[in-house]
Amino acid sequence: MQSDTPAIVLSLLAALLFSLGNQTSRRALNYATPSQVTLYQIGVSVAIYWMAAPFYMKTAYWLSPAIFFLAAAGLIRPLISANLGTMGTRILGPTVSSTMSACGPLLSVTLGVVFLSETLHWQTAVGTTGIVTAIVILSWRGKTKPDWPLWALAFPVGAALIRAASHALAKVGLEYIPSPIFVALVAYSVSFPLAWLYQRSRDKKQSSTAITRNGQGWMLLSGSLYGIAVLLLNTALLWSDLVVVSPIVACAPFFTLVLGIWVFKEAQVDRRTIIAVLLVVPSVVLIGLR
Repeated sequence: MQSDTPAIVLSLLAALLFSLGNQTSRRALNYATPSQVTLYQIGVSVAIYWMAAPFYMKTAYWLSPAIFFLAAAGLIRPLISANLGTMGTRILGPTVSSTMSACGPLLSVTLGVVFLSETLHWQTAVGTTGIVTAIVILSWRGKTKPDWPLWALAFPVGAALIRAASHALAKVGLEYIPSPIFVALVAYSVSFPLAWLYQRSRDKKQSSTAITRNGQGWMLLSGSLYGIAVLLLNTALLWSDLVVVSPIVACAPFFTLVLGIWVFKEAQVDRRTIIAVLLVVPSVVLIGLR
């Protein structure tokens, strides 16, 4: 049996880059609106993929029926998932929204088992549970007032479901087109015009300010980090199963907290952090031992 170790390493690196992208995106939001930041980030990723196209592009890729799965992934992520997540945070607050979004790995594992016929070993099941539990602990910030409607829970859960579905669609596409960067190129090339149209509609409703060089720099950096992270994620999916890769990539909030403590000095070590470390590390090891 092929070892999952390379895929696990790439998944961890992808989670780290996603967390770095989250940190730089927060800084970009000081200079631009969320829709502007999203458009810029997608555009940067698309530019990276197309600049690299001459080195990997094959005509046969465009003729594969799997391209429809990749286009479908681009229709739903990152634009729709990002906006659902934003609306969930706005209505429910960050605590409840982040906690509900933690169901993402469970949804990915379910899709992998049910639709991709992947095998769920007990190590993967226990490891996924440990990672989800750690994410919930990291997301929880105390008591919140239930002053929101029950239907609002559909926003964070919907965002998590879209992320899980996009991973599954990418996995299907990679079965036919073994090119992680082409899979990313198609999905993001579909997402970019949608993000542009959405940004145009937002401009008509509210005035947008000119973006400074600092803002452009943060958006360029975050878009590059996200673009590379997606390539690492797709490569990991090419080398291993969805039930292995998706839970590990979901460790991004854990890395975000670690970076906030040790690099950006935005948080302190507390009991939640210690518990999360004690859950995430052995959980990843368990998934690797399957």
